[in-house]
Amino acid sequence: MKMSDSKYKNKDPDRELGLREEELILKATKEIVVKFIEMGRVTPTSFEEVFTLVYRTVASAKSKQSR
Repeated sequence: MKMSDSKYKNKDPDRELGLREEELILKATKEIVVKFIEMGRVTPTSFEEVFTLVYRTVASAKSKQSR
């Protein structure tokens, strides 16, 4: 057995799924916020607040979809 094979044996599938879902939520949030920036709706001073709100909305939609 190779050393690289052992790292895959110990992987937790639920954790991996959670990480993938988190990555998808972050990517979707980024794309939405980038569009808002392009439209002039987000400024550097409002970025953090807008990103947080969009992230919560995307995560909420994802959790409702999973039910």
